[in-house]
Amino acid sequence: MAGKGAVLLVGAGDAIGSAVAKRFARGGYKVCIARREGDKSKALVDELTAEGHSMRAFSVDARQEAEVQKLFAQVEKEVGPIEVCLFNAGSNVNKPLVETTEKLFFKAWELACYAGFLVGREAAKYMTQRGHGTILFTGATASMRGGKGFAAFASAKFGLRAVAQAMARELGPKNIHVVHLVIDAAVDSEAIHQRMKAAKGIETSDIPPDSLTKTDSIADAYWYAHHQRKDGWTFELDLRPSVEPW
Repeated sequence: MAGKGAVLLVGAGDAIGSAVAKRFARGGYKVCIARREGDKSKALVDELTAEGHSMRAFSVDARQEAEVQKLFAQVEKEVGPIEVCLFNAGSNVNKPLVETTEKLFFKAWELACYAGFLVGREAAKYMTQRGHGTILFTGATASMRGGKGFAAFASAKFGLRAVAQAMARELGPKNIHVVHLVIDAAVDSEAIHQRMKAAKGIETSDIPPDSLTKTDSIADAYWYAHHQRKDGWTFELDLRPSVEPW
C-alpha cells in the first residue's frame, strides 16, 4: 500500500465520515478528517492509529474561505498530496415555509452548498497541478426533489449538485474525477435512530433489517467510484435500501 496519497474528508462526522475514513485508511491511504471540532474524532483517530494506519483530525469551519485554504495547505505540507477529497457537510432542516427564516435559509445554503464550492475549488487547485484526483460530494433525496418543509435544505442540496455537475464537466478532461452520491434513504446511524424514536416512537431494535442504508455501504460506494477506470467514470450514483419507495 505504500505510496498512496492523502484522503481529506471535510464535514466528516461519526456516521458517514467515520465509515469512509475506515474504508480508505484500511485501504492504505493517509486519512485526514476535518470537522468543526476536530477533537470529536479523537476516538476514531486513536482506533485507526492503533491499527497502524495514518490518521489525523483537523478543525475547520468549511464556510470560511481562509480556513479551508489553510486546511488544504496544511494537509499538503504535513501529510502528503491529496488524492481524494470528500465534502460531506450539510444541514438537514425541515420547517414549514412560513416558519423558514432568512437566517435558517441562508445557513442551510452556506453549509451545504457554499462550503462545498469552497472545498471543491480548493481541491481542484491542487489536483489540476498534478493532473489527477477524485472529488466526492454527498448528496441526498433533497438533491433531486424538493419535499414538503425542505425549501431551505433542498435548495442547498440542489445547488451543491449543480456545483458538482459543473465541476465534473470542467475537470473531467483534466483527469479529475468528480462524483455526486445521492443517498436516497435514511442512514443507519445513531442520529437517525434518535430521530425515528422521537418522531414515531420506534426503538432501534424494532427497525427492520436492511431498511436503512448502512454507512459501510456508503463508504464502499465512494471506494468503488474512486477506483473506476477512466473509460467508465460515473458522475452520479444513487443508493437506497431495496424496500425504499422511490
